[in-house]
Amino acid sequence: MELSDANLQTLTEYLKKTLDPDPAIRRPAEKFLESVEGSQNYPLLLLTLLEKSQENVIKVCASVTFKNYIKRNWRIVEDEPNKICESDRIAIKANIVPLMLSSPEQIQKQLSDAISIIGREDFPQKWPDLLTEMVNRFQSGDFHVINGVLRTAHSLFKRYRHEFKSNELWTEIKLVLDAFALPLTNLFKATIELCSTHANDASALKVLFSSLILIAKLFYSLNFQDLPEFFEDNMETWMTNFHSLLTLDNKLLQTDDEEEAGLLELLKSQICDNAALYAQKYDEEFQPYLPRFVTAIWNLLVTTGQEVKYDLLVSNAIQFLASVCERPHYKHLFEDQNTLTSICEKVIVPNMEFRAADEEAFEDNSEEYIRRDLEGSDIDTRRRAACDLVRGLCKFFEGPVTGIFSGYVNSMLQEYAKNPSVNWKHKDAAIYLVTSLASKAQTQKHGITQANELVNLTEFFVNHIQPDLKSATVNEFPVLKADGIKYIMIFRNQVPKEQLLVSIPLLINHLQAESIVVHTYAAHALERLFTMRGTNNATLITAAEMAPFVEVLLTNLFKALTLPGSSENEYIMKAIMRSFSLLQESIIPYIPSVITQLTQKLLAVSKNPSKPHFNHYMFESICLSIRITCKANPEAVGSFEEALFLVFTEILQNDVQEFIPYVFQVMSLLLEMHKNEIPSSYMALFPHLLQPVLWERTGNIPPLVRLLQAYLEHGASTIASAAADKIPGLLGVFQKLIASKANDHQGFYLLNSIIEHMPPESVDQYRKQIFILLFQRLQNSKTTKFIKSFLVFINLYCVRYGALALQEIFDSIQPKMFGMVLEKIIIPEIQKVSGQVEKKICAVGITKILTECPPMMDTEYTKLWIPLLQALIGLFELPEDDTIPDEEHFIDIEDTPGYQTAFSQLAFAGKKEHDPVGQMVNNPRIHLAQSLHKLSTACPGRVLSMLSTSLNAEALQYLQGYLQAASVSLL
Repeated sequence: MELSDANLQTLTEYLKKTLDPDPAIRRPAEKFLESVEGSQNYPLLLLTLLEKSQENVIKVCASVTFKNYIKRNWRIVEDEPNKICESDRIAIKANIVPLMLSSPEQIQKQLSDAISIIGREDFPQKWPDLLTEMVNRFQSGDFHVINGVLRTAHSLFKRYRHEFKSNELWTEIKLVLDAFALPLTNLFKATIELCSTHANDASALKVLFSSLILIAKLFYSLNFQDLPEFFEDNMETWMTNFHSLLTLDNKLLQTDDEEEAGLLELLKSQICDNAALYAQKYDEEFQPYLPRFVTAIWNLLVTTGQEVKYDLLVSNAIQFLASVCERPHYKHLFEDQNTLTSICEKVIVPNMEFRAADEEAFEDNSEEYIRRDLEGSDIDTRRRAACDLVRGLCKFFEGPVTGIFSGYVNSMLQEYAKNPSVNWKHKDAAIYLVTSLASKAQTQKHGITQANELVNLTEFFVNHIQPDLKSATVNEFPVLKADGIKYIMIFRNQVPKEQLLVSIPLLINHLQAESIVVHTYAAHALERLFTMRGTNNATLITAAEMAPFVEVLLTNLFKALTLPGSSENEYIMKAIMRSFSLLQESIIPYIPSVITQLTQKLLAVSKNPSKPHFNHYMFESICLSIRITCKANPEAVGSFEEALFLVFTEILQNDVQEFIPYVFQVMSLLLEMHKNEIPSSYMALFPHLLQPVLWERTGNIPPLVRLLQAYLEHGASTIASAAADKIPGLLGVFQKLIASKANDHQGFYLLNSIIEHMPPESVDQYRKQIFILLFQRLQNSKTTKFIKSFLVFINLYCVRYGALALQEIFDSIQPKMFGMVLEKIIIPEIQKVSGQVEKKICAVGITKILTECPPMMDTEYTKLWIPLLQALIGLFELPEDDTIPDEEHFIDIEDTPGYQTAFSQLAFAGKKEHDPVGQMVNNPRIHLAQSLHKLSTACPGRVLSMLSTSLNAEALQYLQGYLQAASVSLL
């Protein structure tokens, strides 16, 4: 693409169309942009637009499109084409920083993100002058520019907070500190002075405080991995100023907004975080400053109001106290009973209250409420922080704290009992207090794993939780209902099984509640209960115990999906999946209605898939329906195909990228159910599966390979007779996969199925070419994964076509090649093969080479006979060699950058492990003994003399064991 006005105009028009709400206009425009993004100059055209366009909406749209383009394409993936040409990369890096600094804030944020994505890949090696360019801008005195630099530095350095320690990381951080720590400290001091100078100028203060927030965040990132020497030497400067900022109150910075945190709150929150980091990790060095921070933060907590805008500040301040009270060093600060009472009364209890804002979220923003409350993304809520502080205090003061709170819990429950409809919030706080007191350790998978011995959980459950859930109306006191259901969920391991069984019908009943939170919690609680394990790893709750409730459970779950706000509720769909899995054949009578509802839902969401988890569980549920029904009645597969194929065809025709990998997995499952020939409906689809465009998306590769394997397994003869012209296409897919380090194993899966199932004459003409391709890949890039797959393939070939055919094809490519493969690959590398079936294939293949290949007995290959036998005995007896050379690091398929629908494996579409030599050989060791016996009968004396002169003693001993087990001897 030329950098021309015409192209800028075209791009502007298409960007406008991508904002159109009508999919008929929007989709083609998105497709067009996708089709040109590989062209040279495309990113530079976007940058030109965002700099020069007259329309603000186009500038913003170009900046977002540019950032997403960088996200998808900047990383260079081994074995894949470089998606951005080098000249564009150089031009982007030369122009992006000045452009970002001169852009308005909305665009500055997008470009800042793009710089950090590029920096993650290129900094420092391929972008050494980035830091210098940024630091030099501190001198400009223009805080719009300075804040742009700080924002970019923050997005670049914040990954230091969660990176694993490594020499590379240390080197990079050292480089950053050397260039950045001093200018940052000077900027910090200068900005604080400017705050005093402009103390009465509201607009100046806003800009300066934005800078201070970013500086405080950078301080956190740069100090996270270890305490840098520079910051240790300058601790006085930083901590004194942090402390004075914590105690600062400027009327001009106070906001009227009750929801949105102002600059002052955000800055103080970050300072609390910084102080907590030092208190936890560098307590010795921080000791002199700690008492004044504790005092300042305590005062903050006691004087800050209940408004939502203070939530982050209050929760970070409480988290600071929580991290301090857990450390043995600081235990003395909290020992006094009055201090504990004061903390409980003034900090914990007030911050556990259910406020009007929480009630609003519960009713009107239930998705966010659930995410915070259930999934633990409530890390910034007051309740969560108060709960953490309770746990922290219980570490050293469990008795006194439990005592203080028991009093509060009782008085709250008494208040509730006086007038439930008015005082229900008191009970809510009481339940929350009990929960935070009782739970010492918790995991998402198992709920509470360690509980406070001083709290009687079952008694509380029976007296205070069950009555709410047993009440006649499911829509009364929804918050208390949600609390009760959550209590069951959290303490499912502590409450006795009989109480859980009593709860199940109550939970099923609450699936009908109007409140989104209540019916979601009910579905989630049922799903968690169904996964619990009892003795012998069986499910704690059995299908038999669920028998009376099957119909009402399934009815209510599917009805819940029709309630307002829950049409794509992932918790409900997960509960449906889990119910199917637990109930197994009990669901068969309901399958016709269930599969109709699932296909209708599938059709509806395929129009605009937006909830990945929901979609995943929906496909899992479809797979379970098929498996359970066809296990009892294999003929039923046809009725599933009838129900599903119309929707599947629509998904494939409309190219619904998110769903295609799932459709292929479900089709594989259906096809694998067929016992006889492939139905014609599948054969009609076969040519389409070989289209190159499908194989461009990494997420399609595993399910497509599996689907092709199912075709080969069930219809190789049909393909050979009716679709022989498609065999080159099939081998073309293999050739594409084998060229990629990430997908070569998938190429081998396909090749192995071709060798195993296709009639030999249909692939005769291609065999030599297949081997040549594999050798070319071996020469160009030999990796451990490739070698393992290659070994399995050549041994499978040997099993299928005979050892002599293997020797002949090698030697037809190049004389004596067979010997080279034995000597350089099979003998030294066979120990690397892993997996039962794979090892068995290799054992049977090598046995054939040893005993059914005449050239091994009477040519120059004979010298390899003993080493090969020795290697085979090693494969049987030695541990697997799982070492991988240092220079090999595989790119995980899911880890390829950019937005590609990653492949998500459906657990319930799982493929049975297939053993190609299972019919022929049961025990490979005995098979070796029998084959050697046969060989020694054909040439008496030869085998014994070779063994006695050359095989090492230990291997010989093992071999004698095999011969004894097989009841044969050698002649």
